[in-house]
Amino acid sequence: MDSKVLMDLADRYGARNYKPLPVVIDRAEGVYVFDVEGRKYLDFLSCYSAVSHGHRHPALIKAAVDQLGKVTVTSRAFHNSELGPFMKELCEFTGMEMALPMNSGAEAVETAIKAVRKWAYKVKGVPRYDAEIIVCADNFHGRTTTVISFSTEELYKEAFGPFTPGFKVIPFGDAEALKKAITPNTAAFLVEPVQGEAGVIVPPEGFLKQAAQICRENNVLFVADEIQTGFGRTGRRFAVEHEGVKPDLMCLGKALGGGVYPVSAVVGSKEVLGLFVPGEHGSTFGGNPVACAIGRAALKAMIDEKLVERSAELGAYLIERLGSIKSKYIKNVRGKGLFVGMVLYHEAGGARRFCEALMARGMLCKETHDDVIRFAPPLVITKEQIDWAVAEVESVMNSI
Repeated sequence: MDSKVLMDLADRYGARNYKPLPVVIDRAEGVYVFDVEGRKYLDFLSCYSAVSHGHRHPALIKAAVDQLGKVTVTSRAFHNSELGPFMKELCEFTGMEMALPMNSGAEAVETAIKAVRKWAYKVKGVPRYDAEIIVCADNFHGRTTTVISFSTEELYKEAFGPFTPGFKVIPFGDAEALKKAITPNTAAFLVEPVQGEAGVIVPPEGFLKQAAQICRENNVLFVADEIQTGFGRTGRRFAVEHEGVKPDLMCLGKALGGGVYPVSAVVGSKEVLGLFVPGEHGSTFGGNPVACAIGRAALKAMIDEKLVERSAELGAYLIERLGSIKSKYIKNVRGKGLFVGMVLYHEAGGARRFCEALMARGMLCKETHDDVIRFAPPLVITKEQIDWAVAEVESVMNSI
């Protein structure tokens, strides 16, 4: 079937909760994807950072195939031979004491919310069910009912109430607002070190360090959502490391599964994660053998291939090259590592038309909040491939 037939099928039988670009991807390798007609595209989105290792990384595919030949799922009713090693290696990679594996990023955030609430009641002494969690405006932590309860994006909330209580919203990057929002009932501050879905918004220098210090001084847990920013995306293993911050908990996902399989986790201190008791929380597929095998391979490849270092070097190069483009449409370029947002003036007529034009030239990226183009290529990209991509962006920015 050709692309039009396949898109028509998806449109006819699928719920309309996405508006994808009109391309049907059939296969992929490295930094490239191919549509059903065989046209090649440079992937500059990486499935929102899930494909940081590149598509179908050989070591990850081998780990998956090998494990598929042994055992695929056991549930946590039993031990499996990949789970312990995976959690050990994940803790070593993150510098944390304990791990709780799940599947999706949203599940990781839900897990962290439950963990910090229990800590508030059992350790801090907050009155039962009065715990509060502080979050930031323009946040994106998933789309579950609880998570959208503290979103400031009306589209995510409009028809889906009633909402879960227990959250306070402050401006992103405002340390003074954080300090003022804390009460004796505050359990945690949950924050993206760089806001992705909001348009790759980098907080003011020093904000994360200040926020962590404020949390320590007030016996409040600092929880970093590194689902999109983690595993080298911003040029450090985790984005909080740019300011030398060690969170109490981190929510992980996306690149942890290497673009092969959904793998997520919460990692943190024994003081918090050690409070869970059997039966309180879990997942049928969380920590399954295939996920663990792929996660282990993803961590090893991240280290062996120096993907974090590549992101730091090539990200600086990409930001510099994009920032040098002269166009009446471009307001600014911002980001860290290979996590970049090109902000357009309102007069540009929205970012989507530029994404569609780039797609026609063989480059895939995505608009974010109407006026931002998000660039997040696989960390295995080369300087030559970046040069080609920047030339295409420049051409599009000056031709439509």
